[in-house]
Amino acid sequence: MAVCDRVAAFELGVVCEVFGLDRTADGLPGYDFAVCAAEPPPLRTTSGFLIDTPHGIDRLAEADLIAIPAWRNVDERPPVALIAALRAAVDRGARVMSVCSGAFVLAAAGLLDGRRATTHWRHVKALAEHYPAIRVEPDVLYIDEGSVLTSAGTAAGIDLCLHIVRQEFGAEVANAIARRMVVPAHRDGGQAQYIEAAVPDSEDHNGISLTLDWAKLHLDEPITVEQLAKHGHISARTFARRFADATGTTPRQWLISQRLALAQRLLETTDLSIEHIAERCGFGSGSALREQFARHLRTRPLAYRRSFRQPTAS
Repeated sequence: MAVCDRVAAFELGVVCEVFGLDRTADGLPGYDFAVCAAEPPPLRTTSGFLIDTPHGIDRLAEADLIAIPAWRNVDERPPVALIAALRAAVDRGARVMSVCSGAFVLAAAGLLDGRRATTHWRHVKALAEHYPAIRVEPDVLYIDEGSVLTSAGTAAGIDLCLHIVRQEFGAEVANAIARRMVVPAHRDGGQAQYIEAAVPDSEDHNGISLTLDWAKLHLDEPITVEQLAKHGHISARTFARRFADATGTTPRQWLISQRLALAQRLLETTDLSIEHIAERCGFGSGSALREQFARHLRTRPLAYRRSFRQPTAS
């Protein structure tokens, strides 16, 4: 693993936990693992403590897999020596992977050009804007493009690491490591289920916030753009234009996102049936709710409830 100053502690720990912990006494395969300083040590973490390592960037020349944890600043270009080491690694047949914003390091090296890639949902827009040659996919947990692999934010790094173990040693080994870590061996869906719904700017100069507040209280009812516009005392065309300016999306898509957000909260905090939740959220039927979950969140309502259910729900 290549580490620079101000490395994110969790992403560093994820890679160390999967690949750096010796589990051979349990009959599991081991990795020849090393943390390599890509900048002069000691290195700081974003959590305030220092790390040190005897390995420098030259150690990367021996690696079959190089992991890049979250990068410290998506607008900052990584060290030239690290970029050169990553390019050389791929050229000789090694694989490189990134966790979270570490995708920006791979992108700076040109390794994602013409490939699919992902990163934390908060950074996907910046990745696409900075590197237009990349096919950025915003709602997946990880992407395997053979020699180059990328993962979404934070815990998605675990998903990618376990995917690599599963490829190399099979599902039984990956499942054993997942059990030791007390995490799912495979998660349903993508990071779309974690993305915050679009909301209008708090300084709403277009006068639509009150209308949207009203809509949130009536999500169980059929709502049209005409009704929203009438509530706001403007024409439907003007409302749609102002709405797009304020939220960056359409009224229909906003309503779907709000209904999905309500359904997520109800799945997390209540024992209500799927049919009841569908009615409360304005989807009409359980099948319609499941269809919207599959389309927008890449998972199923019951799978979501199992993953996010709060222990105190009643």
